[in-house]
Amino acid sequence: MDFIILKDLRKTYGNAKKKVDVLQGINLTVKRGETVAVLGASGVGKSTMLNIIGALDRPTSGDVFFGGEPLSRLDDKRLAAFRNRFIGFVFQFHHLLPEFTALENVMLPALIGGMDPGAARSRAQELLGEVGLGERLDHKPGELSGGEQQRAAIVRAIIQDPQLILADEPTGNLDTRTADEVFEVLMSLNKKKNTTMIIVTHNERLAARMSRRIKMVDGCIVEHGQD
Repeated sequence: MDFIILKDLRKTYGNAKKKVDVLQGINLTVKRGETVAVLGASGVGKSTMLNIIGALDRPTSGDVFFGGEPLSRLDDKRLAAFRNRFIGFVFQFHHLLPEFTALENVMLPALIGGMDPGAARSRAQELLGEVGLGERLDHKPGELSGGEQQRAAIVRAIIQDPQLILADEPTGNLDTRTADEVFEVLMSLNKKKNTTMIIVTHNERLAARMSRRIKMVDGCIVEHGQD
C-alpha cells in the first residue's frame, strides 16, 4: 500500500536575483512499514526533504500525500495537529528540555495531544522501561549518557504511536556501540508496530540494514536500492 507519495517536490530559497534550488523535482513513494535510508553528502537537500515530509516546512511547488490526501490542503493549525498525532521526529541532537526529567520530556507530546496525564505517565514509564531507562525516569538530560538521551528522544517520538518516524542523523553524534543500540530501538519499533521510517544518515553500515536506500545528489534522487 502506498502510504506516502512525494510528487514533483521542489524547494527554492532566495529571490529572482539570487535563488538556491534545494529540491529539484523529488518523486518518491513509500509503502507502509518500509524502512528507508536517505544517503548523500551534506547540503544535497536531505534534511529539507525530511522537514517537508514532516510538515515542518512547505514546498515551493509539488505536494506530499499521506494516504492519498495532500498536505497542501491543511492550514497551519491542522498541520500542527497532524504532526503531533501522526509523525514522530528524532534528530541528531536529542532536543530534550534540560529542566525536565526523562519521564516529563517523554510525556510532553502526549499531554499536548490531549492525553489524560495519568495515562501519559503510565505510557511513558512503560516505554522508557522497554528501552532500558526504567531506573532513569527522574533523571534530567544532563544526568544521562548520550545514548540514554537519544533513547529517551526516541520514546518521546513514539509515545502517541505515530504512523511515521522521521529521523535526521539519529546516531550521528554517538560512538559505534551506542549508535548500534539506538538503531536497534528503531528497528524493533518497526518490527513490533510496522511503523514506517525514513532516516537520513551518513552511516552506510546501518543504512544497509534497512529495507530500502535512496541516494540524493544536488536536490535530486539519483539512486534506489532495495533488499
